[in-house]
Amino acid sequence: MTDQLENFKFSHPIQMRWKDMDALGHVNNATMITYFEIARSQYMIESCPGWDWRKNMFLIVNVNCNYHRELPLTATDVKVWIRGGKFGTKSFVLEYVATSKKNGETIIHASGTTTQVFFDMAEKKSIAAPEWVKESIEKFDNR
Repeated sequence: MTDQLENFKFSHPIQMRWKDMDALGHVNNATMITYFEIARSQYMIESCPGWDWRKNMFLIVNVNCNYHRELPLTATDVKVWIRGGKFGTKSFVLEYVATSKKNGETIIHASGTTTQVFFDMAEKKSIAAPEWVKESIEKFDNR
């Protein structure tokens, strides 16, 4: 699976905290979703620099995470890689891979997706995905 990382152009470093660990001594499963969220925020800022968050909003309607290997507190160079996935008329998918390094080898700890739906805050309903978002993300990801 590490060969698939070449298709990911963006990564965000993760600073793990003691509170992220569970009784088994590795990152709690729910915390991995938080790591995805942290990376998503930075990815959206960088991939769509003209975004007006008061005007264009999306909601997360689906989160999927597959856990491959435990992520211990002692892991080094922890990152979440992210890229754009499928675009629909009102939604888009983002894909994630959480990694660390050990002895020069990249270790994949988790992979997953989120589905975002564009939302009109005033009307409280889903709306069509702006074409510029798809264009910005595809350009950013070099697709």
